[in-house]
Amino acid sequence: MPKVKTEKKSRQHAAVAKQGILFNKDFGQHILKNPLVIQSMVEKSALRPTDVALEIGPGTGNMTMKLLEKTKRVVACEIDPRLVAELQKRVQSTPYQSKLQIMIGDVLKTDLPFFDVCVANIPYQISSPLVFKLLLHRPFFRCAVLMFQREFAQRLVAKPGDKLYCRLSINTQLLARVDIIMKVGKNNFRPPPKVESSVVRLEPRNPPPPINFKEWDGLTRIAFVRKNKTLSAAFKQTAVITALEKNYRIHCSLNNIKIPDDFDMKQKTDSILQSCKSESMRARTMDIDDFMVLLHAFNVEGIHFS
Repeated sequence: MPKVKTEKKSRQHAAVAKQGILFNKDFGQHILKNPLVIQSMVEKSALRPTDVALEIGPGTGNMTMKLLEKTKRVVACEIDPRLVAELQKRVQSTPYQSKLQIMIGDVLKTDLPFFDVCVANIPYQISSPLVFKLLLHRPFFRCAVLMFQREFAQRLVAKPGDKLYCRLSINTQLLARVDIIMKVGKNNFRPPPKVESSVVRLEPRNPPPPINFKEWDGLTRIAFVRKNKTLSAAFKQTAVITALEKNYRIHCSLNNIKIPDDFDMKQKTDSILQSCKSESMRARTMDIDDFMVLLHAFNVEGIHFS
């Protein structure tokens, strides 16, 4: 029996060696090989000939070539120098060479240029920070069509009360319209990942909601640490009270507000929660409007989360 396994493994190695590249698992490299999936992702992004497209993790360039056909310019961000060389080789001496700009490095540490549309099969381990890097990017882009691990995609679109509803869901939906547009099985990749995938379309809300995102993020962070607990319980945590009091004292000193000697932050947060009728609410069932009301009530009283 082990012999069959060994043969299978050596066949896989031979196939990869034929390609000329051993993929790096540290970078989450899984090359999308099915041309129909690539075609579909490009179509769903509704590219225009005047667009600048951003691609993250272009790999060997299967998607890149399709994007180059449809747009004015493609900016490809790639961390692996071997794949950069592959990509350059692929466009060399073609009309596309002058349309491709390659940025070498970690996309999370790179200042992104202007772009109209982002289309990418991204390394799954950077999914969450990348979503927010894109959604907080200015100037606004039109849409992003991105491949994610299926459960991550389901979290992005989850609604209050859903099992997968979490801070990621509400923070993303605050900043963008999110839709799952197709499922992609693991056999569409080389090497196949351990999980199923889904393609998501993100459309930034423009203009954005009139709130400070860092403040919002600080509030949802507290509420979702134990999403099944009441807000009253979430705000009783010593670390939460300490952090809020520190922020409050800074706010008061900057605005020349005198703090009473008997000031009690725990009492203050309790009275704010009661005034919004929020003390018995739980994060897992709260929607964007519920959190907006809460954030406003805290901020009006000089309590800040960032």
